[in-house]
Amino acid sequence: MRWALFYWGLGDWERGEDVSLCVSELATNALLHGAPPGRGFLLRVRYDGAVVRVEVHDSGGGEPCVPDCADEGGRGLLLVSALADKWGVGQRDPGKVVWCEFVHPAGAPLS
Repeated sequence: MRWALFYWGLGDWERGEDVSLCVSELATNALLHGAPPGRGFLLRVRYDGAVVRVEVHDSGGGEPCVPDCADEGGRGLLLVSALADKWGVGQRDPGKVVWCEFVHPAGAPLS
């Protein structure tokens, strides 16, 4: 993940570690909970000059949610919700896409 940030000129951006952690958490969730046996998942990361957007597409069902803090384990989305500026879940056929966004200070605010 860090190589993409360097490529976009964001190598020393203070939120780079947050982006990398969210990529790891979303990809791990897709692998453990969203990708049925024999299937994979797709990771997309893009930067439009204002926002870094991370998307993880999988073919599994279900609606991911932020767990109760008292739950044992499963706190990946709790981290994503705390670190990212925005996050959400979209539908695809089959499955879903879980995404998060990080505004770069030189970029426009999220709508």
